[in-house]
Order: sequence, then C-alpha cells, then structure tokens
Amino acid sequence: MASSWSSSSSSSSSTLLLLLRLLCLCAALPATLQAAARPPSVTIGALFTFDSVIGRSARTAIQLAVDDVNGDPTVLRGTNLSVIFQDTKCSGFVGTIQALELMERQVVAVVGPQSSGIAHVVSHVANQLRVPLLSFAATDPALASKQYPYFVRATHDDRFQMAAVADVVAHHGWREVTAVYVDNDYGRGGVVALGDALEALRARVSYKAAFPPGADRAAIADLLVRANMMESRVFVVHASPDSGLDVFAAARSLDMMATGYVWIATDWLAAAAIDAAGAGAASKSNIQGVLTLRQYTPDSDAKASLVSRFAAAAKPSSNGINVYGLFAYDSVWMAARAIDQFLSDTSGGNISFSADANIRDANGSALGLSALKVFDQGEQLLRKVMLANFTSATGSVRFQYDADGSGTLINPAYEILNVGGTGVRRVAYWSNYTRLSVAAPRLLADGGPPPNSSTTTQQQQQMYSVIWPGDTTSKPRGWVFPNNGKPLRIGVPYRTTYKQFVSKDRSSPDGVSGYCVDVFNAAVALLPYPVPASFVLFGDGVKNPSYNELVQKVADGFFDAAVGDISIVTNRTRVVDFTQPYVESGLVIVSTVKAKSSNEWAFLRPFTPGMWAIIGAFFLSVGAVVWILEHRFNPEFRGSPRKQMVTMFWFSFSTMFFAHRENTVSTLGRFVLIIWLFVVLIINSSYTASLTSILTVQQLFTGIQGLDSLLSSNDPIGYQVGSFARSYMMEELGVPASRLRELAIDDYADSLQRGPSNGGVAAIVDELPYIELFLSTNCQFRTVGQEFTKSGWGFAFQRDSPLAVDLSTAILTLSENGDLQRIHDKWLNPGTCASQSTDGVGTDRLNLGSFWGLFLICGVACFVALLIYFARILCQFCEYHGHGTTAGAAQEDDGAGPFPDPQRSLRRPARLTSIRDLMSFVDMKEAEVKTAIRSRSDRRLDGSMGGRSYTSEGPSLSRPSSMSPV
Repeated sequence: MASSWSSSSSSSSSTLLLLLRLLCLCAALPATLQAAARPPSVTIGALFTFDSVIGRSARTAIQLAVDDVNGDPTVLRGTNLSVIFQDTKCSGFVGTIQALELMERQVVAVVGPQSSGIAHVVSHVANQLRVPLLSFAATDPALASKQYPYFVRATHDDRFQMAAVADVVAHHGWREVTAVYVDNDYGRGGVVALGDALEALRARVSYKAAFPPGADRAAIADLLVRANMMESRVFVVHASPDSGLDVFAAARSLDMMATGYVWIATDWLAAAAIDAAGAGAASKSNIQGVLTLRQYTPDSDAKASLVSRFAAAAKPSSNGINVYGLFAYDSVWMAARAIDQFLSDTSGGNISFSADANIRDANGSALGLSALKVFDQGEQLLRKVMLANFTSATGSVRFQYDADGSGTLINPAYEILNVGGTGVRRVAYWSNYTRLSVAAPRLLADGGPPPNSSTTTQQQQQMYSVIWPGDTTSKPRGWVFPNNGKPLRIGVPYRTTYKQFVSKDRSSPDGVSGYCVDVFNAAVALLPYPVPASFVLFGDGVKNPSYNELVQKVADGFFDAAVGDISIVTNRTRVVDFTQPYVESGLVIVSTVKAKSSNEWAFLRPFTPGMWAIIGAFFLSVGAVVWILEHRFNPEFRGSPRKQMVTMFWFSFSTMFFAHRENTVSTLGRFVLIIWLFVVLIINSSYTASLTSILTVQQLFTGIQGLDSLLSSNDPIGYQVGSFARSYMMEELGVPASRLRELAIDDYADSLQRGPSNGGVAAIVDELPYIELFLSTNCQFRTVGQEFTKSGWGFAFQRDSPLAVDLSTAILTLSENGDLQRIHDKWLNPGTCASQSTDGVGTDRLNLGSFWGLFLICGVACFVALLIYFARILCQFCEYHGHGTTAGAAQEDDGAGPFPDPQRSLRRPARLTSIRDLMSFVDMKEAEVKTAIRSRSDRRLDGSMGGRSYTSEGPSLSRPSSMSPV
C-alpha cells in the first residue's frame, strides 16, 4: 500500500506541474501575440523649410532624434521609426502641397510645420485626416484655438515672450512702443499678444509698422522712416530669422541705432545672429545695444550630449543648433513615445487608414485626392501625445491645461540678452512665475508654481544694467516729440465769465490767454524739447462749455490735450491722464450771510435761561446746605433769624467771586464748599470764554449752515454752467435734479439775494477758485461749512501720454521756484474785499452797545439802594426833627441839640438852615442817630409825665409854667 501510495503521489505531482506550465504559456500567449502584432515600421513626416535658419538646425536635430529613438530598446520595441522630409520653401501654397503629399504617404504624425501661416492651413487637413501635428516653431497664439484640435505646439507660444517684452518695457517706465513686424499670421498674432500684455501694464502699442514677407531693404527703410516720425523711440521687432536682420541694417543706415533709441527683438534674433555659427561681424555690428529674448532651456547632460553630436553631424556650412532645433528634437521623441504607448495599449495597437467619402476627385480631376486616407487611430494617438511626460534636451516635457482646456508646455521661461561688442550678456531671466529676475527660474517637473510663488511675484522685478544703442548705460527716455510737422491740437474752453482763467484773446499770438494758458506755456518752456501747440477754442462763446465733453474729446482723439480750468475728478481720470494739479480746488457752498450785532443783553447769551435758573438754584441750595452744616458749630452762622438769612444769602452768592468772609469749621461744610468752588471755577471759566467769543468775534447767521443742512432742506441749489458739480450732487449726494439751477457766475449775486422765495437759490455749490474770485467783489456773501471734495485743476492728455509725466515735473518746478504764485498774482488779484469764511472776522474794538445792559442793571441797583437809603434817612430825620420841636423847651437852658439858637437863626434864611441841619444829620453815625432818637423819645415821655397832677380821682394835666393863660 505504501508503494502504491507513493506512485500515485508522484503521478499527481507531475500532473500539477504540467498544468502550471500550461497556465504560464496561456498567460504569456496574449503578450507574445501583441508583440508579434507591432508593425515593423512606423512613418512620421517632417514639414519645414530646409533652407532657413530654423530649418537647417531642425533637420539635423530631427535626424539625430530618429536615430536615438531607433537605438533605444525601451522605445518602439521591435518597430523602426522612419521620417519623410518635405520642404515648404517658405511658401504657404508649396507648404500645403507638401503637407498633402505627406498625408498621401500615410504618416501617423507630422513634426512641423515650421511656419504659423502654413500651420493654419495644414491644421484643417490634419483635422480631416486625424493626423497630429507636432510643431516646434509655429508660435502664433491663435493656433491654440479649439478650432485646431490636432495641432500640438511642442514649443512655447508668443503670449509668453510678449509678456516678457511688456515686463521689460514696464520695468523701464516706458508707456508706448512701436511694433515692427512681418505682416503674416506669425507677425500679426505676436503683435496682438504684445498689445494685450502691454495694456495690462498701462502701456500700449502706439504705432504698428508692418512690412510684407520678402520685403527688400528699401521698403523696410521707408517703413522705418514713417515709424521714426512718431513719438515713441521704443521699437519691438517681431520678424522671421531670415528677414529680420534687414530691419536692423535699414535702421542703422537711417541712424536709428544711435543714442535715445531702444530696440527689443523677440527670440528670432537669438536664432538668427547669436546661436548661428555663421553670423558675420557685419550682422552683429547692426544690432549693438539691442535686447533680445531666447527661450530658456536648463543645462543638462542630455542637452550637452545633443549639442556635441549636432556639431559633429552638421555640415560645415550649417549653423549651430538653436533652441528651435532642441524643440524639434524633443518633438520626435514626443511622437515616438506616444506611438509606443499607443502600440502597447491593449485596447488597440493596429495602425490602419481608410478612405473618406468626403474626399474624392471631381470628374476629370488629376489631383489624386482619393489617395488621401484617414488615420483611423488618430484620436487615440493624439491623446497619447497630450499625455507626454518625460525629460529630454529642453528639460521636463509635459503639458498643462488652462481653464478653457487648451494645453501648453510647462515652464515657459526666457533669457533677456543684451548685444554688445562681439558678444552678448544675460541681463535678466523671465518666467511666468518669477517674472523678471536676475536669478535663473526654478523649473519644476510638474509645471506647478514654485514654493512661495505668490511672494516671488510681488517682489520688485530686477534687471542688470543694459548697454543701449549709442554705447550708453543711461536709460533712454523712450520717446520724443513726434517729428511729423503736426503741432499738438489743444482744446481750450471758451469761457464767457471770469475770463481771467482762460478765454479767447485776439491780441494774443496763441489766440487765447489767461491764468491756465500762462501756466501751461511756462511749464512747456521748462521741457528739454520743443512742443509746438495749436490752441483750439471749445464752446460757442454764449455760455461756458461742458468740461466733461471737452475731456471726452481728448479721450476720443479729437484733441491731443486740453488746457484750462479742468477739475481732476474720478470719471475723467478713467478716460484721460492728468498732469500734477497746478491749483488746489474743491466744492464749497456759498450763501447769503448776515452779521449778528451784539446787543445790550449779550452778557446773558453764554448761558441759556434754564442754565441761569439752575445756577441760581444751586447757589441758594449750596448756601442752605452749608448753613445747615455750620449752624451748630460756627458762631458766624448763628444769631437772629434775620441775620442768619442774610448770612446764608451773602455766603451763597459771594462764592461766585470767591469773596465769602465766613469761615467753615465743619468737615462736611468744607467738603461741600470745596466741591462747589470747583464747580464755580468751571462755570466762571466757561462763561468767560463764551462771552469773549461772543463779544470779540463777529457772529454770522444764515439758513444754510453747511452740507448737511443744505441736503436736508428742499431749497433750490445753484451751480455753474458746465461744472461737474451737477453730476456730483446728483450721483454722489443724491440731490434730485429738480432742486438744481444752472447759473452763470454773473447771476450768482442776484440769485442769492432774491432767495428761494423769489425765484432765486438758497445756496450755490461751485469750485473754490471761482468762489474766491466771486467773493473778492461780493462782500455780502460767505462760504459756509467746509470743502466737501478735494481735487485740483490739471491739464488733460490722452491715456499714457508721456507729455503728462514731463509736464507734471515742470509744474512742480514752477511751484518750487515761485513762478506759479507769480502767475497767480498776475491774473487773480484780490478785489475790493477779501474772501472770508464762516470762521468769523475779528472786530477792532468793543463798544458800549455790548455792555450798557450791565451798566443799566448796576445803575438801577444803585439807584434803588440809594432811594431806599435816603427814604430811610428822611424818615429818621423827620422822626428826629419831630422830637426836637417838642423838647425844645428842655434844651433851651444848655443850648444843646442840632437846632440853632432862634436869635442866630434869624440871621440867615430858614431853608439854608434846614439843608445844613439835614447834611449834619446824614453825617451822623447810625448808632448816634438811634441813640438820639431813643433819648429824646424818653425825654418826651418824661415831659409828658411831669405836666400831670394826681388826685384821688385820677391824673389831671397841668399847664406848663412857661405858657401863660389866654
């Protein structure tokens, strides 16, 4: 049984091994069949101009790439790559025919075309036949359109290099450039991209000088003569490498490579004269001081090896490899890797072509269009091409996709080169992440932004110094006044009021005169170049023109500039450029204002009646509180009720002047008194300050106090004809149009005096310079409130005009040297009264009218006090006199008393004696008077008692002895 089990087990193991081998063979069979299905050869096409700067470099590079692909066992395993070259001969028609011949030979992809114009035509063929085009030199940005899905750009398009040119222009502060370009799809597309890039940086292409393809040097020279008559001296040359050098040769013959000119060439110049080994000394002498771009490719072993092998393989008469040769080399590798992935795809791998029913020869046609076949797997191969991801001679090769789905190669970067002497030097780099920089850009394999790219783009752009044409390192100004014989056409407002600012003047050589014109002429005189100008009046001369319309005329190009009293406001700055303001301005409010004369009760005005009542109540209350707190401790607050009441009232009101005599002894009393004295100090100080302001500053009053009260009312508001004040009040302040009245300045005074009730206006809103001139001759009006806008007057120029910048500098110079003020004093002298504001006008003296109320109160108080006093004196005198006559007999013996001896009295008049007695009585002390009256009152009582006799029945009167009976 053991041997039986053993033999059985051995047989089972052999069977399992056989089954495993069969499974492995079955698994390997599809791969073997697929490998066997690869075609032995795949053909691609190459479409470019053989005898051209780019073509000579590209042909050798393409052949080297095909050899490298066939020599690499990891690519197109077992499949040979072959290439068919077709020469387009720099002709769109020939290029189209050659492209059709390539398609007839059933190529699966085409490396090329070289020309953007041919690419536009051939792309339609590629779309129909589904053959991908991998162009290494067609840089027209329009080819990125979805109209050409089978066009694959294996280089960077002109949008990026034009952005680099725009950054160079903006870095040096230039605002206008002249574009010199070949008039074909390549040239026009590049200039459009340049214009877009400059516009984003507030610059523009001011003149386009286009020359036809194949133009001779004489035609180019005529074109440059016209371009030289324009003001820009910054020239951007966008041409083909084969004809672009003629532009510089013609420019040198016209002395346009001298000091003051700026020449910037796109990357064609690097290919034509810098990377080309056969470029002669004559060519380089024509481009001294020129800035040019070259697509940046990082140094690598693959690039160095290709350059070395290119030099060995190229013909002696051939140029060196340029950047377009590098991209042509990578284009072959891009096609080869895409074909390899396509053949390795399990979903396909077959290469087949089929006839298109839409493509057939017409009756009797010999064109052979029926030979053109559609590449059935073209769409699959295109997808593989767009998935390219490898590293080669130009660095990392990969596509990134924009928001619209169009794919471009990652890492667009350029070198900025400066031609000088016998060589060139790099002055900067540019990439779409770092922009201008002296450091080499960081090119990432995934095409994404480098770390901290947002910070990098915000840093200031940097360039090394440049040697400009004329062998100078001083930055050219970039423009001159145009030498075309045309003076500047300057619009001047035809003012009908306040002609001191600007208006028509037939006696002036310019036909206009005024403050604004003199400022402009003085500023132009400071410029280092002549500026011929022709002044053109704007307006009908009946009323002031609309300044918004004048500014719009400048924006539309009808005028080159506008000179006058033109306010710099927001909506105008959107369409034109203004110079530095030469006079400050702003909207102010003018209203009829009357002076408030101070009256006899002015001293009561610092406090309101309620405040006076509160102050009086607190004086009494504090006096009562102090009396209560001091009554039990302080003898000065004790006594009869009458005395205590007087003390309380005296103490209360004497604290107003800190003149109280009574001392406080209690702690609480002192605490209350300290607090109250502090309050009294504040009240006195406030009263003094307010009364000083009332009496020493002329008070003005009007119904309109400022902007808020103007807006809250419904009264009509006036504004000057043509002023921006109307739009400002309606749009910014929300004033309805029904409240606004358009007025000439001559009508201001009448409208304000009539007022809203009589068809006038409550206030006028206008600019400060006009109002100052108006108030200088109309003293009955004043400005109320503050300026509620801040602006100025400037000269308007078309957008990005360099004259605006230079004139701004000249205006600042005029301000610093005092000439601006002298021109102001010449035209805008003050009138009969100076401009005044609502802040008040100081009075010279204080008169009795402000104080006689106080004197009246004081006089009345004195009079009443004297009246009471003398009434009291008279009463006492009468009482004293009455006692004197009754007791005369008692005083006869000693002759005492105030009455004279009767015999002496007979010697002088009785009235005189009475007056003298009265004066003597008044001079007596109060205590003496009271004592005398009391004494004589007692004597009277004694006398009365002595004249009576008492009997049992009662008292009886007896006649004095001195009186004899009747």
